[in-house]
Amino acid sequence: MDTMTMPANGLGSHESTGLPQTSAESPRKLLLVDDHELVRQGVKLLYTELHGLPLEWLEADSLHEALAIYARERQIDAVLLDLNLADCKGLQGLRRFIGAHPAARIAVISATEDEFVIRQARALGAVAYIPKGVAGREMRDALSALLWPPGQQSRGFAPGNALFPRFPPSAMHERVAELGPQHIELLELVLSGLTNQEISNTMHLALGTVKNYVSSLLLALDVKSRSHMVSLFR
Repeated sequence: MDTMTMPANGLGSHESTGLPQTSAESPRKLLLVDDHELVRQGVKLLYTELHGLPLEWLEADSLHEALAIYARERQIDAVLLDLNLADCKGLQGLRRFIGAHPAARIAVISATEDEFVIRQARALGAVAYIPKGVAGREMRDALSALLWPPGQQSRGFAPGNALFPRFPPSAMHERVAELGPQHIELLELVLSGLTNQEISNTMHLALGTVKNYVSSLLLALDVKSRSHMVSLFR
């Protein structure tokens, strides 16, 4: 897994935001879900406070552990969820997390900047998409919007809609929007690089059913091959 590029400075310096310290407020609690220990330790060390408030970090290296922590702990303000974990791939983890905890505020962190994946993450309910390698200020803006949602923000915070890359309208993505949920899920897994057998295992479908779904996707998107379909989203 690619690691996240860490900025030279953490969040201890908040003078540039123009925001007053709010020491009377409670510390903010975040759950960081990533199976790369270096990423988790780096984030914890670099981002210890934000706008004068301490950040309390909880860690999980799998989706299973993350779901258990979120269910057990009280008042987790935000979740930073990696897309590729040992026990889930692609947007499966986001879908399962939101299904289990619909009120969770989740920011996806990922090495991919694929337009389809980002659009789908937002459609599924993620409130931010943070590419690994993001600059320090962008990470700070993302955390600000996560921890102080719209309606609770003071001047200087990034608006929530700034936390997703913007893309021009696309005829291909309009076709994708017309697909059913199971076709969408299968397309996500194809774009994540999974084989038909891996998709069969993940979606609990017969291998023949998966092959039929892939064929219908090619027809719906008017492409000639699986590799052609993948190339259109890269």
